[in-house]
Amino acid sequence: MAESFRPDDAAGVLDAVIHAVAEDSPLEVVGGGSKRALGRPVEAGHRLDLSGLAGIELYEPAELVMTALPGTPLSEIEAALAEQDQQLAFEPPDLGPLLGGAAAGGTIGGVFACNLSGPRRVKAGAARDHFLGLKAVTGRGEAIAAGGRVVKNVTGYDLCKLVAGAYGTLVAMTKITFKVMPAPEMTRTVLVFGLDDEAANKAMTEAQSSPEEVSGAAYLPEAIAQRIPVDYVSGAGASVTALRIEGPAPSVEERCRTLRDRLGAYGTLEELHGHNSSILWRDVGGAAPLAGQPGRTVWRLSTTPTSGAEVAARIAREAQADYFHDWGGGLIWLSLDEPHETLVRGALAEAGGHATLMVANEDQRRELAVFEPQSPGLAALTARVKDSFDPKRILNPGRMYA
Repeated sequence: MAESFRPDDAAGVLDAVIHAVAEDSPLEVVGGGSKRALGRPVEAGHRLDLSGLAGIELYEPAELVMTALPGTPLSEIEAALAEQDQQLAFEPPDLGPLLGGAAAGGTIGGVFACNLSGPRRVKAGAARDHFLGLKAVTGRGEAIAAGGRVVKNVTGYDLCKLVAGAYGTLVAMTKITFKVMPAPEMTRTVLVFGLDDEAANKAMTEAQSSPEEVSGAAYLPEAIAQRIPVDYVSGAGASVTALRIEGPAPSVEERCRTLRDRLGAYGTLEELHGHNSSILWRDVGGAAPLAGQPGRTVWRLSTTPTSGAEVAARIAREAQADYFHDWGGGLIWLSLDEPHETLVRGALAEAGGHATLMVANEDQRRELAVFEPQSPGLAALTARVKDSFDPKRILNPGRMYA
């Protein structure tokens, strides 16, 4: 049975990694464990459990900054922010239903380690864009600190952006500082019914190019729309194109009216208010319509919005596919009866973009390229970065690449 280390402070994390380095004993780094099925299976005999490092250490609402330990549940972070009418603007998704994990939401450390962002990324940026500072232990067994509590407090290399999206393969984080933002006073979502992929792409492009400041744009084919637990969406009997508007109440109401006038020629329109909007965008961000389908694989494809409809259509012509578009068509969530890796990556090779295998069984995740294959030059650079932080391959070996 694998030995598990569960330190309750940064010193304990340092001791555990130093011991692992001395013993040449790789560690699987976990927090809440909700994302263990994301990425390749880790090739480690022992586990470094960071769930003991939990709690909010600093929160200054007026300064829009928070510092928390990596094992802090995301739900705790969001509850504290909600009390001050603030939010994580990058809208971290809850992938628990999709990945089949029991722990919903996960931890703040997992959010930044995986660089997870939701539908608002088109306007607010990714998780890494809100990552201000960290303390961590490298795979060499060295304690490091980077960044600070303000955006401009970055000199030299921005290690926060390097660590975000590294899936715990470079450092074990022990403290995280990040930017928070005011929550919108009002949220509305304009719905357009009955469009095909191409027409929806045009409508989303027009909306996002307008002055209405759209903060989310998604296209749900009819089969996907039926799985959203909002009556106007599930009962539409047609595809649904959704466009979110947020901000001060008078501004939102006026911008929604203007957007509806702008899109009136595309088809029948409806509008969702706050609660139903929240449900819709929560499920879009977490790809909930594709959850609970045993035996199927799920891909997340990123391409240019103008290519999204063509990429999805090509894959659907050759395989049994369920899909929907997020980020105005630039992000495609795709469910297939089997991985079809050659088909998926071939479609993206022509259009440009990359694909991540989000849901698959353990054998498939071990045998296939879960993340986009790297060119020789990029692979060499990745190896040099890994050598700098973790030369003995102690932290999460194999999580991203074999």
